[in-house]
Amino acid sequence: QLDLLWTRKQNVMYNLFDWPTQKHSKLIILAIANTMDLPERIMMNRVASRLHCSPVLRLGWFFFFCLLILAKLFSQLVGNIVAALSGDARRCLDICRRATEICEFASQKRTPEIVRMAHITEAIDEMFSSPYINAIRNASLHEQIFLKAILAEFRRAGVEEATVQQVYHQHIALCRIEGMQSPTISEIMAICSRLGACRLLLVESSNKYLHMQVRLNISQDDVMYALKDE
Repeated sequence: QLDLLWTRKQNVMYNLFDWPTQKHSKLIILAIANTMDLPERIMMNRVASRLHCSPVLRLGWFFFFCLLILAKLFSQLVGNIVAALSGDARRCLDICRRATEICEFASQKRTPEIVRMAHITEAIDEMFSSPYINAIRNASLHEQIFLKAILAEFRRAGVEEATVQQVYHQHIALCRIEGMQSPTISEIMAICSRLGACRLLLVESSNKYLHMQVRLNISQDDVMYALKDE
């Protein structure tokens, strides 16, 4: 805190800011002060001359910590919302960025405002609204169960690729839990074909149908979000 380094002769501050100016010096000084115009107010000319640049940002400690607290609360708020939809921290940052852009765009048309819950909600709706998600929501019950079976197999195996046979076993297990009749192998192949035609799945062609490799063509987070109410 630069204010505490002030002395009558200002030798400490002079030496501090003089170090980066020395030949072959690799030192960079970043300072924070409570006094908003500290260089003009209390620095002697010989000390101010060592700065060699105008301060880019002058924030008092109180304002600085307020920003940190607000940023933390905002990220926690968005993080809690995204955690219910997605486990990806990058998605949380994307939503924060998009919410800020929406707020800035809205501020151009009317009085400037801060990022509010409405902006976050709009950003989330944009992020999780796509033709793929709508296709999943409009899919048949067994097609949705097949997608759930794929997610279950991915979690079990630890890789994002599985054979139709492996997914079929998971599908049967889910049907038993729901008390539903399990589809036949022919019906499973038809389901897999329809999901592949919608580009929700990437299906590797093979003469042995049960050994065909299937992968999701969208993120697991999007699939879980589309199926969260199912």
